[in-house]
Amino acid sequence: MTDSLSPGATIGILGGGQLGRMLSVAAARLGFKTCIFEPGGDCPASHVANFHFKAEYTDEDALRRFADSVDVITFEFENIPASALDVLERITPVHPGRRALKVSQDRLTEKAFLSDLGLATAPFAAVDDAEDLAEAMAEIGLPAILKTRRFGYDGKGQARIMTAQDAEQALADMNGAAAIYEGFVEFSHEVSVIAARNAAGDVACYDPGENVHDDGILRTTTVPARLTAAQRTDAVLLAAKILNRLKYVGVMGVELFVTAKGLVVNEIAPRVHNSGHWTQSGCAIDQFEQHIRAVTGWPLGDGSRYADVVMENLIGDDMNRLPQIMHEADAALHLYGKAEVKPGRKMGHVNRIMRKPT
Repeated sequence: MTDSLSPGATIGILGGGQLGRMLSVAAARLGFKTCIFEPGGDCPASHVANFHFKAEYTDEDALRRFADSVDVITFEFENIPASALDVLERITPVHPGRRALKVSQDRLTEKAFLSDLGLATAPFAAVDDAEDLAEAMAEIGLPAILKTRRFGYDGKGQARIMTAQDAEQALADMNGAAAIYEGFVEFSHEVSVIAARNAAGDVACYDPGENVHDDGILRTTTVPARLTAAQRTDAVLLAAKILNRLKYVGVMGVELFVTAKGLVVNEIAPRVHNSGHWTQSGCAIDQFEQHIRAVTGWPLGDGSRYADVVMENLIGDDMNRLPQIMHEADAALHLYGKAEVKPGRKMGHVNRIMRKPT
């Protein structure tokens, strides 16, 4: 394995949430150590990683010591300050690269990138003030949704505009942040593709999963998704096109709307993705191992699906159902070790195998 890391090497992970936790578990299975950089204490990833740098992303000395102590760096969330990357990249390789982060950190930049690739997106316009909003409403029409360009997730930083009377409040909800206006897309359902690429340019995609959201938070992902053979092929090909244009290294989640006119790209996430958790029970090589393989220079694994799976997020009071879930057959439970249950907080997930090979 030329230019690849050998077992025993240490992988640095920026972020200490549940994705970092599951990346650390996958790395350990392959004989790697992990070191988490996370400002918070007692975070999910710190329970299973070998080392934990507890420091702020503005602490340049801690960032240097972190980079010096690992062989490659990756991340579990995309809102990493550019100043931190400036420090880290001078010392240790970071995968995926900065371009993928730059594209995904700003919704306007992301939409423009996707459009330049020739991929369909919702109609969009930049909004910085009331005049911009009025122009966007006139050009794109209603209904629509106004979103902050940065730092939005799980439905946060968004306001629906159903009528012209909603515009003033929607703009106020942005709290002065730069925003993007997106026209509604008529779609039957949403799917996502979990795709991986390594530095050699090899690409591997998992079967698309069908997603159901509640209040902006992913509730379930079902595999296989309701797609024709042609739609399935199109989904995989467009995901590969995005990865190749970015010269991406790692796993990416690509969310798509299924419409009467074809697939429309909703957004991309340059990391392992919530809608890919089903791979833990449906594939020999799950998305977390695939990401570790990609960033360490190993060959990508076979992501073929061998079972039908429904992944359900356990959010807030869903934890009250643990005794019932523990007794379910063919249900694989994954808890994140978060000490406090809060409304809207992802506490874990369960993968239910719905059909196995005969």
